[in-house]
Formats: sequence, C-alpha cells, structure tokens
Amino acid sequence: MNRMFAIIEREMRKFFRSPTLMVTAMIFPLIQLIILGNAFGGKIRDARVAIVDEDHGVQAVRIQEAFRSVQANIRTFVAVPYTDEVKAREDVRQGRLEGALIIPAQFSRRYYEGENPQLGMVVDNSDQFMSNSIQAKMQELVTALNQPPATAKRVPTDVALEVVELYPYVEYLKYLLPGSITLAMFVSVMIGGGMLYIDDKARGVHEGYLVTPITALEMVLGLNLAGALKAIMAGCTLTVLGSLIAGLGSSFEPSRVLQWFLLICATSFAFNGMMFLLMVRVEDPLVPRAMFGILNTLLYFPSGAIYPVQAFPKWLQVISYVDPFSYAVHGLKATLLKEATWAACSQDLLYLSLFGFVSLALSVPLFKRTL
Repeated sequence: MNRMFAIIEREMRKFFRSPTLMVTAMIFPLIQLIILGNAFGGKIRDARVAIVDEDHGVQAVRIQEAFRSVQANIRTFVAVPYTDEVKAREDVRQGRLEGALIIPAQFSRRYYEGENPQLGMVVDNSDQFMSNSIQAKMQELVTALNQPPATAKRVPTDVALEVVELYPYVEYLKYLLPGSITLAMFVSVMIGGGMLYIDDKARGVHEGYLVTPITALEMVLGLNLAGALKAIMAGCTLTVLGSLIAGLGSSFEPSRVLQWFLLICATSFAFNGMMFLLMVRVEDPLVPRAMFGILNTLLYFPSGAIYPVQAFPKWLQVISYVDPFSYAVHGLKATLLKEATWAACSQDLLYLSLFGFVSLALSVPLFKRTL
C-alpha cells in the first residue's frame, strides 16, 4: 500500500506544481458553461420586422396595434414601417431585417365580407431558429386576432388544457451545468491522467517504477486513484462555482452535497478506468492528443448534456445507453436541477461504479510492467 500511495503523492505534487494544468482542468469548463449557457437557449428579442401596410383599413390598424403590443411587452419584435413590399423583401434578403409582415390591399374589406384574407410573412429561413421563432409568435398573434368575442355560457363545453410545471423556469445555463461538470472531470482525466502517464513513458520516467518491487496492480490503482482525485477536485470546484453562478442554492443542502459528491467520485472513478484501459497499451504520446477530440465528440454530445436523448436516432441512442457521460449527466440533473431523492440517481451511481471496476479489472492484466 505504501508503494501505491507514493505514486499518488508524486502525481498530486506534479498537478499542484503546474498552475496552467490546474486552470485548464478546472477553469476552462467553467468559462464554457458561462459562454454556452448565455449564448444558447435564450428567447428572441428585438427582431427587426418590417410592416408594409397596403390596406390602411380598420383591421390593418388592429394588426399593427397587436404587433406593437408584443413589441412593448415581451419585445420579440421591433416594428419598422415600410411603404414598399419589394424594398422590404430585399432588406430581408440583405440581412437588414429579420422579417417583413405584408398587409395586402383590400385586407379589411375582405375580412368584413368573410373572404378569409391572408397576411404575408417574409422570413430569412437561412436562420431556422430565428425564422421559426418569428413565425411562431406571428401565428400566436393571428390566432388571438381570430378569436371571437367572449360570450357567456350557462354550461361550458370547450375543452381546456391546464399545464402544471413541476419546477421553476430552468434557464439554459442551469440545464447545461451538469454537462459542464462532467466535461470538467473528463478534461481533468485526459490531461491529468491518461496523457501524463503516456508522457512519462515517452520520457522514460516510468523506468523508475520498474526497478522497484511494486506490482502491476499497485501501479494501476495508484495512477487511477491519483487521476480520480484530480477529477474530483475539478468536479467539486465547478459544481460549487457553477451553482453559485446559476443560482442553485439548494445544491448546498447537506443531503444534496452528499449526493453530488458521490456522483462526482463515481464519475471520476469511471472516467479514469475508461481512459487507463484505452491508454494501457499506447506508446506514442501523440495518440491521446489525437483521440481527445474524437472521444469528446463520441462521449459528450450523445450524453443528453446539450440536447434530449429522445431526439436522437436509434443508433445514437445505443451509444448514449452505454456512455458513462449519460449516467453522470442524468444523475447530476436529478440532484442539482430536480432536487430528487436518492432513488433518482441510485442507478447512475451503480452503473458508474461497475463501469469503473470493470475497466480497472481489464486494465491490470493488459498493463505491461516492462520497458
């Protein structure tokens, strides 16, 4: 055991003596959380939409009033008056406008004569998110204008849907936090675990281990426990800072702290076991650097960290099913966002723990205690 602890001590000393490595492992994922959390998932604000009124009738005025009501309240649109439909369409094409609403001539007359008049909407569909948001809001506005006047009924016969939301509004910054915590641990494992061991082999440092009576099991456990400690530090740091930034005060309740701490430990253990198993036979120090981007894409994006797994095709859902990232993200979401009980994350803890033990069990016989 003393030989194993000596390896852990050496690896931790190297980690603490490299400030750049610590910043890369702990702070960069936090920066990613802040930037991505604020760059995605927001609502469209102040989209410039032209209003071309070729009718000037009563219903045209009503439409413009409803449009400006949206502008004054939720600020989805900013009305830009235009007199020329061709000019408005060209400005949408050139990117000066996000859309244009065309109120055709004789619109009010056709409305009162029951001829089902149509409004025109020009959108820049090269930006699907923007165009879909504008179309959805315009459809809501038109639907509201089509509602008949309210009438008193003795017996209500209309079917209504009442939506009950279990949680307060979850901003994308909060939604992204579990994935960012998991990514911070993965980056720490890649840099402070797998890559360092391959670099030691390339520099011949590991030869010092081979002249000692240390066993392959002790070396594997020592290197993995040292890597897990680094990943736990990165995960805990990002959980605390990320919860403060996202406003998740419940994360600091004693029961929640124990939940996410155990999830971080199990995730770090699983990631280190997986990376050591992948690197146990690697000799070239360029290989782990080349694998980093591939593994990041293969493990992080199918995990449900940034998009629901239910929207994936079947073959990608299979990858998500075996991906340890998926279980880490699911468990952290249940703990940090949903404030769920132990039952919600017990399967995640079990899978991550078994994944780590199986990876280590396979790594020990594959580890070469030779030059």
